[in-house]
Amino acid sequence: MGIGVPFSVLDLATVPEGGSSGEALRGTLELARFVEGLGFSRFWVAEHHNMPGVASSAPAVLIAHIASVTERIRVGSGGVMLPNHAPLVVAEQFGMLEALHPGRIDLGLGRAPGTDPHTAHALRRSPAPLSADDFPEQLSELVGYFTPNERAGIRAVPAEGNRPPVWLLGSSGYSAQLAGLLGLPFAFAHHFSAQNTLPALRLYRENFRPSAELQQPYAMVAAAVLAADTDEHARFLAGSGALSFLRLRSGRPGLVPTPEEAAAYPYSALEKQFIEDRLATQIIGAPETVERGIEKLLAETEADELMITTMVHDPEARKHSYELIAALKD
Repeated sequence: MGIGVPFSVLDLATVPEGGSSGEALRGTLELARFVEGLGFSRFWVAEHHNMPGVASSAPAVLIAHIASVTERIRVGSGGVMLPNHAPLVVAEQFGMLEALHPGRIDLGLGRAPGTDPHTAHALRRSPAPLSADDFPEQLSELVGYFTPNERAGIRAVPAEGNRPPVWLLGSSGYSAQLAGLLGLPFAFAHHFSAQNTLPALRLYRENFRPSAELQQPYAMVAAAVLAADTDEHARFLAGSGALSFLRLRSGRPGLVPTPEEAAAYPYSALEKQFIEDRLATQIIGAPETVERGIEKLLAETEADELMITTMVHDPEARKHSYELIAALKD
């Protein structure tokens, strides 16, 4: 029968060792076209800064290119980190995208900086610390610009009348609760906050209030999934992303290493445990292993949609993984 929820893709335009940012970005465009052909529902890109291995620092620019080389798949941000930007700018950017590609754009918003404090300062041009209390106000201002209603003498052209669906993204309970109260769809970052997934989804559903946009809760779970022809080869390929994440958490971000480099890396006992804990929250293996993992995750979360992110060194291995995953829906 196949798996019964939509599958979508979250991509970071990762830069592999030996590659360049330009190659990574062109690879993202190629991947978007490829997964559209496989029947995936959405293709989102994430905002990260000051990370040598991640080229998706300007989602609106990348979304424009992706939408222009695809035809049907929804394209969006997973997400725009709202504290880094003036709400007016985000409204203008995504209103323009929606005007150019009507019915195909998603605006996913997060409240984290997506980077280190020094880079966040450079982005915002302010030394003031981020405050969770500011996010609802920023969100309200942003949403307001999509309605023909002059705010303090300001009109956001062409945002007026061109509001894309707004999603809240989160890795804890804060955004889950806010998304519920506002009646917005919610996407949870299971791929790096697995311990918070079920509590956050419960908060979202308990606090959900119907809105003009959404009558029932709609929850999407983003998970790290990697499929290969065998369990052993999938685990081997997954080493690249695991070592990349270890280096990031150790304050040494870099390009995505080869799986051979990851296999030969001299891990300490503590680092080995970190890697094992990291991989344990991911779905990795041959198609039948991945199918069991996805079914288990969907049964536990009751997610309405699954967004898949896959970090490997070889772009062809990533495409093959999505091809195997797409076949699980048939």
